[in-house]
Amino acid sequence: MRKDIHPEYVDCTVRCSCGNTFTTRSTTPELRVELCNECHPFYTGQQKFVDTGGRVQRFSDKFGSAADATLEREKAQKAARQAAAEETAKKAATAREKKAAEKASRAAEYAKSAAKEAEKVVALTGEGVKAVDVKAEPAAE
Repeated sequence: MRKDIHPEYVDCTVRCSCGNTFTTRSTTPELRVELCNECHPFYTGQQKFVDTGGRVQRFSDKFGSAADATLEREKAQKAARQAAAEETAKKAATAREKKAAEKASRAAEYAKSAAKEAEKVVALTGEGVKAVDVKAEPAAE
């Protein structure tokens, strides 16, 4: 090993948040840990939620709650879908109105042409158009 480039390797006292202490060797004289072999769920067989020092709360404060972000994203998506549905409904209503107007204009043109045809028939025959009963059988001669 090269000289004067490595830190000192000294005895170290490790203190756990559960109160357990033990000694080992490290480059620092003292370490503080949150979990050790006495309190870790893997070694004890008991599942418990460990939130020493409010780490979860600090993370939520720093980056925001994931649930809040999800709710905001869902609200935005719902508003976008609703706006798209309203736009589609407006377009459909406009299309229906346009189609109804075209149908009315065609009906008016047809009525006008039918009236002209009726006038031609009256002018040629000198009689009015006779009503014909479609359901009745023609009279036998």
